[in-house]
Amino acid sequence: MHATLDADGRTVRLDGNARQRFYDSRGYGRPTGGNGLELAPVEAAHLLQRGDLDSVDFEGRPLDFRAFLATTGVVLEFVVYKDLRDRGFYLSPAGRADETERASDVDFVVYPRGSGPWDDEVAHRVRVVGEREPLSPRALGDVVLAIVDEDGDLTYFETAHDAPGGTLDADPPRELEGTLLADRVLVWEPPETLYEGHFYGQRLYGRNADAGPLQLSLLEAASLVRQDALAVTDASGEPMTDDSAVVARGREVEGDRFDRRLRTYTALRDEGGVPKSGFKFGADFRVYETFSTVSDLSHSDSLVRVLDPDHTVLPRELSLDVRLAGGVRKRMVFALTDANGGVDWLSVARLTP
Repeated sequence: MHATLDADGRTVRLDGNARQRFYDSRGYGRPTGGNGLELAPVEAAHLLQRGDLDSVDFEGRPLDFRAFLATTGVVLEFVVYKDLRDRGFYLSPAGRADETERASDVDFVVYPRGSGPWDDEVAHRVRVVGEREPLSPRALGDVVLAIVDEDGDLTYFETAHDAPGGTLDADPPRELEGTLLADRVLVWEPPETLYEGHFYGQRLYGRNADAGPLQLSLLEAASLVRQDALAVTDASGEPMTDDSAVVARGREVEGDRFDRRLRTYTALRDEGGVPKSGFKFGADFRVYETFSTVSDLSHSDSLVRVLDPDHTVLPRELSLDVRLAGGVRKRMVFALTDANGGVDWLSVARLTP
């Protein structure tokens, strides 16, 4: 069977009974009419490695598997393609499976086991990256990352645009009064439901206290002021008419990052979740999604890290976050904040295809 790599190095063309032998029976390539077939370089590399092709002609010389990889440079793609084939999947390079797929976002379309490119169903859309390749979280979501580390081992991460939810009534108690001290607001005579029913603040007298003042984080205080639920005074008792003083204190202690975190905190509350500090887990928030009272509180469901729109991450950083979240039985969620006040959500989890 004659196989030829085009001059641009992007397509391998096969004649003879190529369609019947490779596409109809095993899902390789794309038919070109009659029995002809077009292969992406990674598909041809796999067939060369298997011995189904002896060589591929390129500019008048035959290329074996080693020379073909050197010419096309599809090493990382080959590692992922072979692994998924070995796992029992048929898959196609994205541009050949669906012309609307953008090559920058997706490298492979993977079909459910038992299906192939002749079917409409898709199991995964896969993007191949090396462990040193910076990633923009905004380019992720509804795609599986196949990360090839320096040893050639593979790790798969499933990414999706899922926001943490919850069942909590977002409407807090009203007519609260507090004092801005240091980097928190103290509510001296809080109604019991503020802490027990809505999980705002922490007991000033300690976790085991049944009553007494509550210390609110600056995020909690700013959120309550914006809902006209909390009136704040300074240390001298001078009233503050809006949230500007609380926000100013927040910016003083952590810069403009405070605004992004406040935006995220508000969005999580609006979704019915209960966000609390994620400091112990190296995150911005831990989020409780099922909640009735503090005494019924179980483990939080998600860890949330807040990122600015232009932030990039290395795969090893992503792996660290996901591994830590999984180790404490939580999912990892990134909150991508934009300049217009919106929040885009990205959840990331380990995947075994």
